[in-house]
Amino acid sequence: GPREEIIYIPCIYRNTGKKIPDFLATVDVDPKSPTYSQVIHRLPMPNVGDELHHSGWNICSSCHGDPGKSRDFLILPALISSRIYVVDVRSRPREPRLHKVVEAEELSLKAGAAFPHTSHCLGSGEILISCLGDPQGNGKGTFVLLDAETFEVKGNWEKGEKNPNFGYDFWYQPQHNVLISTEWGTPKILAGGFDPRDVQKGHYGRHLNVWDWRQQRLLQQLDLGVGSIPLEIRFLHRPSAAQGFVGCALSSCIYSFHKNQEGKWEAEKVIEVPSKKVQGWLLPEMPGLITDILISLDDRFLYFSNWLHGDVRQYDISDPKHPKLVGQVFLGGSLSQGGAVTVLEDPELPQPPPCTVQ
Repeated sequence: GPREEIIYIPCIYRNTGKKIPDFLATVDVDPKSPTYSQVIHRLPMPNVGDELHHSGWNICSSCHGDPGKSRDFLILPALISSRIYVVDVRSRPREPRLHKVVEAEELSLKAGAAFPHTSHCLGSGEILISCLGDPQGNGKGTFVLLDAETFEVKGNWEKGEKNPNFGYDFWYQPQHNVLISTEWGTPKILAGGFDPRDVQKGHYGRHLNVWDWRQQRLLQQLDLGVGSIPLEIRFLHRPSAAQGFVGCALSSCIYSFHKNQEGKWEAEKVIEVPSKKVQGWLLPEMPGLITDILISLDDRFLYFSNWLHGDVRQYDISDPKHPKLVGQVFLGGSLSQGGAVTVLEDPELPQPPPCTVQ
C-alpha cells in the first residue's frame, strides 16, 4: 500500500508531576512535506491521569474481504483510569477529534474488567481488548468485546470459568485456531511503581496463555520462569505461520514459540540480553528491560527496545531458532555517559554517549 504520511502517538503525563491530560500527537512523516518530522496537532484527552498505553484500529487486515470497512477510528485504552477513548481520524486525519469515551463503569458493569491494554480488530466487525484485572485492582487475564460501529461494550470474549492470573498483550492466528496472551502483573501493585520484592511475592506474570480461538477457552499455559514478565507478543505475519516471538521484560529474553507436531504449543529462549553491573541505580545489576517488539512485514527481522539500556536492536530471524544481531542504535535510556548511572562491567559494549535529537 501507499506510504503513511502521518502517524499518531499517545503521549503520557502521568507520574511526571504535571496535572494535565495525556494527548494524542499527530506527526508528519511525509519527507516531501514542509512540516516533516514535526508534531502538527495535539488532541488532549478530557481527563487527567488516564495513562494512555497501546492503541489500535476499529478495522484492520482481519476485515480484508469487506470493501465497505475502513480504518476510521483509533482506539485508545487508558491503562490506569480504565477508560477507552475512540478518536475520529476520518473526518480530519491531520486534526483528529474525540468521538466517544467508554467509561470505566461500563467495562465494570458489563464485563467485570478494568485496566484495558491491547486493542485488536476482528474479522467479525468487533474490537477485542485485553485487560489486566478486575475493577478492584486484582490481577485477571480477561478480554472485552466492543461493537466496532457503536463502540459499546458487548461483554467478555472468553468463556468458561478459567482465566489466567494476569493479562497484558495478545495476538491471534485464526488459521491455527489460537490466541496467545501474555502477563504483566497485579494492577493495584504495579500502579504504584516497580518493587523487585513484588516479583518474588507472585505479583508479576510468567506465562504464555494459549486459548482456543473458536471456543474462546484457555487450553494451555507455558511457564517462562519466575521474573520473566512476558509482555509484547507477535506472530509472524504469514497467515499460515504457527510461530512467533515474545519479549520478557525483567529477564530481558526473547522466546520463540511454535506449535509442535502433536498440536501443542512450545516456547524456547532464543535471545538473552545480559544485565550490566552498575553503580548509582536501584540494583547492582541493570537488566535491559525489553519492552516493545516488532516483526518486519516480510518476517525477516525482529526489532525490540531495551527500555533501561536505551538501545533498539535488529535481529535476522530467517532461522527463528538462531536469531542474529545485525543492527543496534542507542536512543536514550539510563546508561549514557555522564549520567547518574556508571557501568562497572558490561559483557557487550562500552557505556554509550548521550543521544542528542537535532
